[in-house]
Amino acid sequence: MPVTRKTASQPLILISNDDSIQSAGIATLVRVMQRLGEVVVVAPNSPQSGMGHAITLGEPLRLERNYRFEGVEAYECSGTPADCVKVAKHHVLKDRTADLVVSGVNHGSNSSVNVLYSGTMSAAIEAAIEGLPAIGFSLCDFAHDADFTHAEPWIEHIAREALANGIPAGTALNVNIPKKSDDPIVGAKLCRQARAKWQEEFLVRNDPYNRPYYWLLGNFVNEDHGTDTDEWALAHNYISIVPCQFDLTALHGLTQMNENWTLELPGQPAAPVPAHPHPVRPEDYGPANPNG
Repeated sequence: MPVTRKTASQPLILISNDDSIQSAGIATLVRVMQRLGEVVVVAPNSPQSGMGHAITLGEPLRLERNYRFEGVEAYECSGTPADCVKVAKHHVLKDRTADLVVSGVNHGSNSSVNVLYSGTMSAAIEAAIEGLPAIGFSLCDFAHDADFTHAEPWIEHIAREALANGIPAGTALNVNIPKKSDDPIVGAKLCRQARAKWQEEFLVRNDPYNRPYYWLLGNFVNEDHGTDTDEWALAHNYISIVPCQFDLTALHGLTQMNENWTLELPGQPAAPVPAHPHPVRPEDYGPANPNG
């Protein structure tokens, strides 16, 4: 079946994920987004869970057509989720602009602090950095045979709301959906990110050569008792929607430090501000621009 191209009335929707182009979650997302407009897929060729916002430097990216989704222009990429969005915007779509970028549906929760480690959300946040409205969808079920059917109407509804009403500039939505159970989903709730963390430990073992190796283990601990958090919403069978920003500046920290810190060397006068600024050169950031 030929690829269907966007018409004037159809939005263009870019899809990525971190569980790979072969995952059940991305198939769900493709099926739902096809009801809303033209779909283009650029996703990793292998699982990239826990990659955070890593990008590929110093080695080439591979991009190949994938024909898993009938009638959909799809590519599998050797890189990370953030790589996928970059190559999609600057190469695959070229002079076309996505009206919405959606990532997922992830197998497993990306609520609370997990957003920092999430490859699913890194794709969405990369899109936000590029000025594109973006949503990361996750299902709180890590099983490879997780049931997404109860989530589909809500995924479609939230995406339609984003297309109709927009997403605040500089943000990406982190949407987590409770796993399927006998209880119906109560509704969707706008939330803040819960203050929670992993209590981690390393299991130490020895390989056949008696060299130690380490397995990271941990228990998730929610220390936030607020009723406006994503963890509270999910525990009460709501879908949680958290607007996330890539500007990591802690504004309360700026205020506190400006009030309490001294930033001059003791006993030395402050140096004059240079008349002409010396911005960091592109090549000083690393191998992304090796020729300067």
